[in-house]
Amino acid sequence: MRSVRALATLDDVELGDHVCWLMDPAAAFSADARAYVADGALYGDKVVVIGSTGTSEGIHRSARHTPSVILDLPDPMDPDAMLAAVRREARTAVREGFRSVRVLAERTPVTAPGGVEELLARELKLDAFASESGAIVVCAFRPSQWDASTLEQAACVHPHEMGTRAERPAFRIFSTGADRWSVDGVVDSECAVAFNAALRAAVRRAVTVRLGFDTLELIDAAGMHALVDAARHLPDRRIVVEGANETVRLCWELAGYASPDVPVVMAE
Repeated sequence: MRSVRALATLDDVELGDHVCWLMDPAAAFSADARAYVADGALYGDKVVVIGSTGTSEGIHRSARHTPSVILDLPDPMDPDAMLAAVRREARTAVREGFRSVRVLAERTPVTAPGGVEELLARELKLDAFASESGAIVVCAFRPSQWDASTLEQAACVHPHEMGTRAERPAFRIFSTGADRWSVDGVVDSECAVAFNAALRAAVRRAVTVRLGFDTLELIDAAGMHALVDAARHLPDRRIVVEGANETVRLCWELAGYASPDVPVVMAE
């Protein structure tokens, strides 16, 4: 069962991890990346490097001694093209006898309208891929290059985190099966916008999305509104909430959401 956890170093990664690596400006990025790449040979993994990370001379030097692929995608912002390429390499790795693939992708800031939702959709697709395939996926972010709000939302769709930050995201949403997502932490007015954006990205993937509240500590009125709004974002979408406690169920009913016209169902 996947669960939220923080990593001290990339040496701590495990199969199925999807890590948000918030790089310390004072740390040696290339040294950490080279160690992660080199561990591919140690554990029998095939390394897949995506984006500008692949231009690093240090990465290239390490990759020469490790079974690896450097993906220089024509449009690194295209989530479908990127995921298709990673899946292709994962299938090849299985045929070639590797344990798994370990992906290293350096993220670049989004600037286009709707870019944040596109970023979250891409990360959720990668998270589902890591969950179902057992791949290790590390997404490297340079905090100095990112808007703080966008970076916060990006961190929310990674179940694992490494690096220094003032505070951890209030909640995390991550894959626990086909069109199933678990929500961990607290969803309140301060992070309702991020929660809504993540769920909008999730409902783009399937007509029915199952959302596990088993490890959710709290969801307030703003969080509930964000949940309903996300379900209504696209036509004929439905969110089924599983594992909600009695307090959440009572608040849901008192808020008037336990209605047939609301496309969110609190499962028994």
